[in-house]
Amino acid sequence: MIDAVVMGRVGIDLYPNELETALSEVRTYTRFVGGFAGNVATGLARLGVRTAIVSRVGAEGHGDFVRAWLAGEGVDVRFLATDPYWPTPPTFCEVWPPDRFPLTFYRRPTAPDWQLSPDDFDAEEVAAAPLLYATGTGLAQSPSRESTLAALRAHRGTTIFDLDWRPTLWDDPGEYPALAAEAVAAADIVIGNEEEVDASLVTDVSTLVLKRGERGATVYERGEETDLPGFPIQVVNGLGAGDAFAAALGHGLLHGVPLAEAVRRGTVAGALVASRLACSEAMPRLLEIEAALV
Repeated sequence: MIDAVVMGRVGIDLYPNELETALSEVRTYTRFVGGFAGNVATGLARLGVRTAIVSRVGAEGHGDFVRAWLAGEGVDVRFLATDPYWPTPPTFCEVWPPDRFPLTFYRRPTAPDWQLSPDDFDAEEVAAAPLLYATGTGLAQSPSRESTLAALRAHRGTTIFDLDWRPTLWDDPGEYPALAAEAVAAADIVIGNEEEVDASLVTDVSTLVLKRGERGATVYERGEETDLPGFPIQVVNGLGAGDAFAAALGHGLLHGVPLAEAVRRGTVAGALVASRLACSEAMPRLLEIEAALV
């Protein structure tokens, strides 16, 4: 049985061992599993959620690393397909705490997860899962675009759409608002920060969780607005905090926690990851979140 399915971007993150150093000057890196799907799937698995990832990696060593590492974390990798043509994409990061973390993506002209097709996964099993995650980046290219929208529309449980607006990953960024609107229409909960909400131009959202970084988050639900405070920490690397937030939010919903309380747990999980260098390997376990909530 699968409790949660996470669709979308996965690859390797190469984080510098020299912090506060320009990419042109960094000599050594540490490799981690990265991308929304890799991070959120790991975050959910560490919280005890039976989670499957729906994505693709390349047919080379980095793809093998991603598959083995996720499986070791307890993620179901049956629907993590292997692309025969495109290599697993690396993402390079610079780390300038507290608020500057430039990313350099290698996803041109395409990446394996953008080649995700309906043949890569069991559509009925995904549709029947209690929780489904999809993202805006998954809409940037075909056939991932069509595969993602079809899965969102077919899903019968709680559907979470993360706006995940990254304009550098779109050939035509102007396509994003219309496609995001299609995904939002099929989602139960939409997650995004202020920049992402502005870029999406969506206004008809049933439930919106607005991430505000260190200021916490705001929940807009059934005409009501609820502010949740941030969790104070010393930021090391803000990347991955939003993915930990999404994982903890989903865990709370699966356990019948009211949305506002699930969001509060998400802010704590995100802060814990922001206090660490890595993304996937920094995802907190349930005891860590509960200890911080006391």
